[in-house]
Amino acid sequence: MHPMLNIAVRAARAAGNLIARNIGHQDQFSVEEKRKDDLVTSIDRECEETVRSIILKSFRDHSVLGEEGGVYGNADSEFQWIVDPIDGTTNFVQGIGHSAVSIALKHSGKTEVGVVFDPMLNEMFTAARGEGAQLNGRRIRVAQRVSLDGAIIGTAFPTRYRDRMLPYLELFARLITNCADVRRMGAASLDLCYVACGRFDGYLEQGLKPWDFAAGELIVREAGGLVTDFMGEPGYVKSGNLVCGNPKILRSLISVCDPQNLPAILR
Repeated sequence: MHPMLNIAVRAARAAGNLIARNIGHQDQFSVEEKRKDDLVTSIDRECEETVRSIILKSFRDHSVLGEEGGVYGNADSEFQWIVDPIDGTTNFVQGIGHSAVSIALKHSGKTEVGVVFDPMLNEMFTAARGEGAQLNGRRIRVAQRVSLDGAIIGTAFPTRYRDRMLPYLELFARLITNCADVRRMGAASLDLCYVACGRFDGYLEQGLKPWDFAAGELIVREAGGLVTDFMGEPGYVKSGNLVCGNPKILRSLISVCDPQNLPAILR
């Protein structure tokens, strides 16, 4: 295993153990609202500290960007780890067993390794650039469906960006008309991994942050998928508006998005 991937797996499993021990015990941790419909718990912060400690103990000259704590370590380093300690915090707070630890490593801006760990199902999704993607050590590939007919697509409504809701609902109506069904699971990193292993045929969401997709998008690409923004360009890195699937599904999803008529806020 890639040595840095090995450290990421170790850190993800340690944080995942904290999630598994605490889910369903809401009386044992605190919950705050960072902003409307965006929660953080004391377990998020404990998980992030656990991941950060393991990484920086192994790589003292690296930096870590965490969703909750910002940047730690050497801010000038070419190596930056991007961490979402609990992707799916609302699920976790509600006692819904669908959340994950997401860890990615970028070197000079290129994502080199990605790990997404679902502690409730004990599923460890991993990838290293150029080496393929795996689930619990087994090679995974995106689904080979050639059209949206019969496809299952993952998505999420922009609940944190209510001004985007109406145009997104119009897009959603076109999507549900063209595919078999849609899933809204509440953890973007796992949505991406479900595309990577073929459980979902495709996925689209907007307004994502780097920690939401940094690991998952590498896992999708290493599993043979493509990742773009709603216009079919690589702008998702800045916009957080992301579409993915195998090449044919991706083209179909972009067509459904109708990029020529998309409001600027969705591009």
